[in-house]
Amino acid sequence: MNIRPRRRTGWLLGSLPLLLVAIVYLFASAARHAENPSDKLLPTPGAMVEAMHSLLAQADPLSGRLIFWADTVASLERLGVALGICALSALLVGMVLGVLPAARATFGAFVTTIAVIPPIALLPVLFIVFGLGDTAKVALIVIGVTPFLIRDLADHITAIPQEQLIKAQTLGASSWQLALRVALPQALPRLIAGIRLSLGPAWVYLISAEAIASDVGLGYRIFLVRRYLSMDIIIPYVAWISILAILMDVALAQLSKRAFAWAHGAGR
Repeated sequence: MNIRPRRRTGWLLGSLPLLLVAIVYLFASAARHAENPSDKLLPTPGAMVEAMHSLLAQADPLSGRLIFWADTVASLERLGVALGICALSALLVGMVLGVLPAARATFGAFVTTIAVIPPIALLPVLFIVFGLGDTAKVALIVIGVTPFLIRDLADHITAIPQEQLIKAQTLGASSWQLALRVALPQALPRLIAGIRLSLGPAWVYLISAEAIASDVGLGYRIFLVRRYLSMDIIIPYVAWISILAILMDVALAQLSKRAFAWAHGAGR
């Protein structure tokens, strides 16, 4: 347990499972196509490249858009807006619940109740209330992610050592100063960490909403082509969603390390 790989060794070890999965897939795909050249379940890399070429480089005759990039932009816009709303709402409400015991006693149970409601179950209600546009999709992500962020942030602020608060009050700090100068700096890196943990559920909510009611988006395209068993499109789309999620996670991690280096001192 005391052996810690260096950075390059860590990257190598981390890539081994992915490489193993790719090798297993290539062998399985080759075996299935040897028995049935028209097999659709495990398409070959060449078949996926050929299927994706038209989506990547050829404009759609009806809309004039490059379908793959239009899907990507639409999904990222919805996800970005939703996560922005989640972050701002969680920071505001989480700070209030964490700093003010009276607010926590009043609204803590309400936030907990909202958090345990399955967001997907509310999707029909959201479509009825907000229509079939982007608002309902954004609202689903906000409802699914924000309560978790609020609870996590409030608990983190509540756990701030009392010594810090007592010292600040001894120096004459007011409630506002305690919130802005003691609680807020410690809440921001925790908020970024919470958003990183919420990326997976956020993508699930987005894809679910796009699959039910949308005309563009990564989730919409996956569920559109599934009726034709187009695994040569579904697999690249799923891989692309995974890559986007990883890039977002890495970007948030770097933002946290650069903006709040003191919070990552133990890991350096």
